[in-house]
Amino acid sequence: MANIRALPLTSLETSLLFGKRRVLVKNTSTISFTETHFLRQSIPTGIVPSRTPKGTGSVSCSSATEKASSTFEDVSPEVRTLTWNWKGYSIRYQCAGTSGPALVLVHGFGANSDHWRKNTPILGKSYRVYSIDLIGYGYSDKPNPREFGGKPFYTFETWGDQLNDFCLDVVKDEAFFICNSIGGLVGLQAAVSKPEICRGLMLINISLRMLHIKKQPFIARPFIRSFQNLLRNTPVGKLFFKSIAKPETVRSILSQCYHDSSQVTDELVEAILKPGLEPGAVDVFLEFICYSGGPLPEDLLPLVKCPVLIAWGEKDPWEPIELGRAYGDFDAVEEFVVLPEAGHCPQDEKPEMVNPLIESFVARHSKSSTALARDI
Repeated sequence: MANIRALPLTSLETSLLFGKRRVLVKNTSTISFTETHFLRQSIPTGIVPSRTPKGTGSVSCSSATEKASSTFEDVSPEVRTLTWNWKGYSIRYQCAGTSGPALVLVHGFGANSDHWRKNTPILGKSYRVYSIDLIGYGYSDKPNPREFGGKPFYTFETWGDQLNDFCLDVVKDEAFFICNSIGGLVGLQAAVSKPEICRGLMLINISLRMLHIKKQPFIARPFIRSFQNLLRNTPVGKLFFKSIAKPETVRSILSQCYHDSSQVTDELVEAILKPGLEPGAVDVFLEFICYSGGPLPEDLLPLVKCPVLIAWGEKDPWEPIELGRAYGDFDAVEEFVVLPEAGHCPQDEKPEMVNPLIESFVARHSKSSTALARDI
């Protein structure tokens, strides 16, 4: 166990099972961000989509930093921490801002709304911003998955429903979903389930789900199920969780997925680790790492009716950008933006790049509103 504790979870699972697989995707040329052509997604109503070339851009470190520097000098709105009762469960969320379009920020695996602490107050100057703890994570309730009669509970369908209900009950408006890692699958699922709620999707280093059962050789699938059964139904799983739920191990994992390891601060380590030590967290952890079914990004993207922007930290060691570029070919995706010198969580590692990119995306698609609030 000591030989594998420092590995990131996605790399750990992959190395234990099959090793890394290489997939060839089409190369996409890179142009400057200012020269990018934007392709708006047309909802299927008989309208012929524009044939304008879709954009592939990269954010300039200097220009993004310069813009962010002036932004950070302004007074940020207060970030409030509140709870919402969803189906009898307590859900924590944070919010900032009182005007403008609504943004809902969705975290990735093992994280929580604190992972957006460098984004929520800044974006709250211009927008109504909400960052939510998905059920099972952060300081939201963590119901035992065994209480649901063998039916999977921690799925993208569950979280997608949570996200849509949050918009109806709390936001009381349609919203832009800004998502990182597996949060991108949550945002996609929500947008497909209730397209009238999602105004636009920004997917930041969305999970490729390389351990999905469909992506494994047929001969290896029984081994996957045996490995998952070992983790979920024997003491091995809890011993494994105990071995990684330590400050030094969490720091090591984060240092691998952040390109700039100086951004892995004591504050970040505590923000990730502390809620992970709450009762029930181990059962959620084991349930999800054994979840090899459900939708893939490539399953959901063809069904999305809102504009999608994909941003990718070019130094992500867990979700390689070479594979991620293939998602830029889907009709709903108007742009694929490369974030230089950033790892798997650019919103926290490079907020000076990500915040202006979010603002630009939202501004482009905020000229009109469907006034969902009047129907709620």
